[in-house]
Amino acid sequence: MVETKSISATISDYLGTVRLARSENTARTYANALGFFKQVLDARNLSPDKIKIDQINEDSVTWMISALKVYAPTTERLYLSALSNFYEYLAAERISEINLPRLRLLIRQRARRPGQRLPQFPREDIDKILKSVDDYTKFPASDEKERLRALRDRAFIITLADSGLRVHEICELRRGDVDWNEGRAIIIGKGDKQAVIRFSMRSMRALKDYLGARQKLDGASRLPLPSLPLFARHDKGAGKKVKPITTATGRNIIKERVRQILGEDAVGKITPHSFRHYFVTTVLRATGNLKMAQKLARHSNIAVTQRYAHLSDDELDRGYADIFDKK
Repeated sequence: MVETKSISATISDYLGTVRLARSENTARTYANALGFFKQVLDARNLSPDKIKIDQINEDSVTWMISALKVYAPTTERLYLSALSNFYEYLAAERISEINLPRLRLLIRQRARRPGQRLPQFPREDIDKILKSVDDYTKFPASDEKERLRALRDRAFIITLADSGLRVHEICELRRGDVDWNEGRAIIIGKGDKQAVIRFSMRSMRALKDYLGARQKLDGASRLPLPSLPLFARHDKGAGKKVKPITTATGRNIIKERVRQILGEDAVGKITPHSFRHYFVTTVLRATGNLKMAQKLARHSNIAVTQRYAHLSDDELDRGYADIFDKK
């Protein structure tokens, strides 16, 4: 056994390992979950700053479950997953004696199951955005950076819609990742899995328009072209350097273009992930091939793809009218 620390100190050590191994979003979620766990202990007069870690065991998960009943089932399971992983860390590092089979049984028996939710997104609004982005090059640009941003955003949005890329995946693409002859790219996607993604003809055209306008900037960098980001920053902070956009920039691109095309009320209703939903449903509408949609979307579980294989209310209305109102 290692030196016994307080609950708070041990949680802090654990979160340090999470930050090193997991994404920023995952680390933030774990911190929120274990912060909530400390509040639960405090409510039972067990100060996390004073009580040693070996004074709690897997039974405390039941306190967490009770406290989470006022939250959505999805939040409950997310927080319990973080707590479960924390207990596994305690057992693996021999910090505390934890009965892991009992822990899993308690969670399985007492936690709620979240209901299956169908992906919702405003398809017609995304269609409007895609139709409008082709006119970006016609918008007046006060300087070269503004013109580059317009071309970049156009290529970014079309590529999101036609490739099914996640926002972090598209932001991490390099010029050298793209096989321009085949219209493909090899990426390291979710779960550190290598995958092939495909580009449509319109996304290839938009990318070439953007990179063609960026030629002077890329050349001045004196760096090998394959090493440069596919989507670069064009702001004062980047200066004359070719810096990749971040996921925050990717989200802001969608936010600003949604505001520009659809108006302030639409901001927040469409995110980069909305275009991934759009991509999957487009494949299913065109082919009806669930297996193809799964492979193109890179879903490890076909049950995830099946969530998209539903008819919208509008389609149901039209189908009903075709059957019953043709009199």
